[in-house]
Amino acid sequence: MSTETPSGPGISGDDSLEAAHEKNRRVRRVLFGCAAVTVVTTVAIFLVLFDNAASYFFGARISEVLFGGDSIVRTVTFTEFFTGTRWAPDHATPAHGVLPIVAGTLTITVGAGLVSIPIGTATALYLSEYATTGTRNRLKPVLEVLAGIPTIVYGYFAVSFVTPVIVSGIATYVVNPTGSWFDSISYLAPFVLDPVAEWMMGVSVGRYSLLGGILVVGTMTIPMVSSISEDAMQAVPDDLRNGAYALGATKYQVATRIVLPAAVSGIFASYILALSRAIGETMAVTLAAGFNANLTANPFAEIMTMTAYLVSIARGTSAVGTVEYQSLFAVGLLLFLMTLSMNLLNDRLKRRFQEEYR
Repeated sequence: MSTETPSGPGISGDDSLEAAHEKNRRVRRVLFGCAAVTVVTTVAIFLVLFDNAASYFFGARISEVLFGGDSIVRTVTFTEFFTGTRWAPDHATPAHGVLPIVAGTLTITVGAGLVSIPIGTATALYLSEYATTGTRNRLKPVLEVLAGIPTIVYGYFAVSFVTPVIVSGIATYVVNPTGSWFDSISYLAPFVLDPVAEWMMGVSVGRYSLLGGILVVGTMTIPMVSSISEDAMQAVPDDLRNGAYALGATKYQVATRIVLPAAVSGIFASYILALSRAIGETMAVTLAAGFNANLTANPFAEIMTMTAYLVSIARGTSAVGTVEYQSLFAVGLLLFLMTLSMNLLNDRLKRRFQEEYR
């Protein structure tokens, strides 16, 4: 006779419950691992930048000072770095004032914001409050396609159209004998835009320009503003709209006085993300604005941004370990801190203006 005890319903239920708890624990560990990878990666990037940037200012990495016994030698002072008005670490007569490329980066960012924020917000308001469902379904994918275009394509667009036609009318164009409307604009540009720019600013427009960078980066960030802002407006409950309509409000009043204030946290988030994208943009702004570290507010002059400098040094011939090569990490660390500040500002604005609807 067998003495084995058959399993009852209660025991089977406990096994199933324990298996479900174990599955939940595994899923939680996997998700925590994914989140930890992002945090560890961010911390590792910061440490690498900080360690190498220290070598730019003190002649040795922090790790080499702590573990290798290397001595500290002041190569570049903080005063020279943050207040100098000439940036040329790789020249025969080096200069280490980072202000020209920081000013170029901030000017491109602010100018791009002036282009993308009004147009993107108006586009989002139209899609959310005025467009029909069919129009919204057709237009929004087009905006998302615009956001997915590689930045190098925008750069070539700036080089081939924005700068020579809209901004400078540079004299190196080639008139197409077939004669389309596009070529007519291109033909007129050197005779209209270039003389005006030279008369107003005293500078002849070249292949690269600050205004070209602003226009192309502003165009790139329009989809980011419009798409995120439109999602935030769509999240506003219809009860708020219907309540306003019941009180006799017009569509314009509902859109500007109900929907916009209610979605302001999401709209601000889109602004910050767009500006962060503009700060870190590399290829398009490099091709449009140029490589001349010029401290100027002339929109038709060539300038250099921090990202453009990083590209030029990374692709240059500077020897590893030299001061000009270590400047790559000093500028990268400064750019990292600027982007981090924008993200912290974004989180603060979201907490400050976030609305919760039940």
